[in-house]
Amino acid sequence: MQKKIVRRKTVVDNHLPDHLHSKIKQIYAARGVSSAQEIELKVAQLHAIDSLAGLEQACQVLHQALLTNSHIVIIGDFDADGATSTALMMEALTALGSTNHHFLVPNRFEYGYGLTPEIVDIAASQGAKLLITVDNGISCLAGVKRAKELGLQVIITDHHLPGKSLPIADAIVNPNQNDCSFASKALAGVGVAFYFMLAMRKYLRDINWFAEKQIPEPNLATLLDLVALGTVADVVSLDANNRILVEQGLKRIRAGKTRPGIQALIEISGRNQQRLVASDFGFALGPRINAAGRLDDMSFGINCLLATDLMSARVMAAELDDLNKSRREIEQGMQLEAENILKQLNFDDENLPNAIALFHKDWHQGVIGIVAGRLKEKFHRPSIVFAPAKDDDLHQGEQEIKGSARSIPGLHIRDLLEHISTIHPELINKFGGHAMAAGLSIKLKDFEKFQTAFETLSGKWLKEEDLTGVILSDGELSVNEMTLDFAEVVRGAGPWGQNFSEPLFDDEFSLVQQRIVGEKHLKIVVQKQGQVFDAIAFNIDIKAWPNAKANKIHLAYRLDVNEFRGKRTVQLMVESITTI
Repeated sequence: MQKKIVRRKTVVDNHLPDHLHSKIKQIYAARGVSSAQEIELKVAQLHAIDSLAGLEQACQVLHQALLTNSHIVIIGDFDADGATSTALMMEALTALGSTNHHFLVPNRFEYGYGLTPEIVDIAASQGAKLLITVDNGISCLAGVKRAKELGLQVIITDHHLPGKSLPIADAIVNPNQNDCSFASKALAGVGVAFYFMLAMRKYLRDINWFAEKQIPEPNLATLLDLVALGTVADVVSLDANNRILVEQGLKRIRAGKTRPGIQALIEISGRNQQRLVASDFGFALGPRINAAGRLDDMSFGINCLLATDLMSARVMAAELDDLNKSRREIEQGMQLEAENILKQLNFDDENLPNAIALFHKDWHQGVIGIVAGRLKEKFHRPSIVFAPAKDDDLHQGEQEIKGSARSIPGLHIRDLLEHISTIHPELINKFGGHAMAAGLSIKLKDFEKFQTAFETLSGKWLKEEDLTGVILSDGELSVNEMTLDFAEVVRGAGPWGQNFSEPLFDDEFSLVQQRIVGEKHLKIVVQKQGQVFDAIAFNIDIKAWPNAKANKIHLAYRLDVNEFRGKRTVQLMVESITTI
C-alpha cells in the first residue's frame, strides 16, 4: 500500500540550546522536546527508584532469600527483552552475593508463554524456593497459584498491561499497575529488572550488607548494555527515561565496556562497535537473539549474553546467526503464502478488509509475529497470524492455535482482544500484550468465528483516516545539509526509535541511474541542484522497478552514513518512492 507523505508542522522552540543546528531544533521540537534537560540524557535524570510500586516488598522477599541462601530461579521469556532481562538478573544476583540461582525459560513449543503451572513444577523439582519472573508474570494467575500451593515465594517483574485480576504473588513490580505512580509506563521488561536491582542494591547498602559480607558494592552501570539492547529490541516507546537508558548503554558499548556476548553479536552482524546506534539493536543484534527463542531454545541466546570470554561468545553468536538465517527463510516463505491467501480472497491494495487474520496448518509459531508485522506494514491493517500450537493432528477441532498480533495507530490491539473476549467469552483461551502487539490462543474450530469478530470490531474501532498509511516527514533538506557532517549530526542527536522516530525527509529528485541489487533492492543515483547522491530502497516491488519511464521521482528518505572499505559517504535510505 502506497503511504501518504505528510510533513510535520514546523515548530520552533527557543528553549532548546543555541548551539544546536536549526534543523535539529525543529526535529526535536516536532517530537515534543521542549527543554535542554530532555536531550542531555544523563543518568541523574532517570526517574526516581522509589516511585516504582512494589519494590520495597520485592527487596524484602529477595533479602530473606539471600540471607538463607535459598535457591532462586529466574523465569524468563523467549524474546530479546526476556533474554536480556534474564541475563541481567543472573549477573546482578551474583554481584549482590547470591551463590544459588539459575534461570528457566519456557520452551514456546512445549509450555507456551510465562510462568505456567508446568514450569512451576519443573522449578520446584529443582529445589526452587523463590521464583522471580522477568518480562512476564502479570497475567500468569494459574502459575502463581500453583507456586503458592507448593509453598514457593514469587516476585513478578513485568511491564505488560495487567488484566482485571492480579496474581497472588509476594511482590509485583510493574509500572503499569493501577497503583504505580512511576512516570514512565514505557519501561521494557529489562528496564523493570534493572530498577529492581538498583533498589535491591540500595536496600542492601542501607543494612550494611556489603560490608558484613565483605563483598564489593556492585557497579550496576555495567548492566546498561543489556538494558539498552532489550529496550530497543522490544520496540517500547523511547520516552525520555528510556532514551537515557539506551544512550548510556550505547556509550558503554562504543567505549568497549561491554560483555563478550554483545561484542560477538556486533561482530557477526557486521556492525562497527565504535559507531553503534540504537537501530543496530533492533535490526541486527535483537533478531539474532530472538532467533534462538523463535526456532530453538532461548537459553542459548541467554548463555551467549552471559559468556565470560570472547572465544566462546563468538561460537554461540555464529550459531545464533545461522538460526537467524533459517528464520529469515521460513519467514519469507510464510509471507509469500500469506499474500497468496489474500489474493485468493481477492484482497489487494484497493480492496482490503479492516483487519487481517490468517491461519495455515504448516506455519511456524516462532515466526508468526514477524509475518504479522510484515503484513501490517505492507497493507496498513491490524494483522494476526496464527499457527498450530503443537504438531498434533489438526483435524480435531479442539486443537489450539496460537496467534501473534500487530496493530496500527488508532487501534489498541490488547484492548480489542479483551473486548472480543468479553462479548464472546468462550472464543479466546488466553491473551495479553500492548497497544501495538499482542499474543493469543484460540481453538482451531473457532478460527473463522474469531476472524469475523476481529474484522468486524476493528472496523467499528478504526476511523477511515486510520486505514490510510502515513509517512511523517521532517520536510526538505537543502543540498548544503545533505552532507556527511550533517548526517553525523543527525546520527548523534539520537537515540532514535519507537515514538521518537529517526528524522525522515522528502523531496523531488532527478533519477540518474537505477538497478536491482540482491533479489529485490533498488539501488539508485539521484540528482538535486547539480549534486548527485546514492540511494537504496529495500524490498522494492520488482514488478514496478526498475522503471525505464521514470525521470523525476519523489523520495521519502533517511540520511545515512554508508561505510564501505574504509570510505564513508552519504546515502539516502529510501522509505517511499513515487514517479512524478
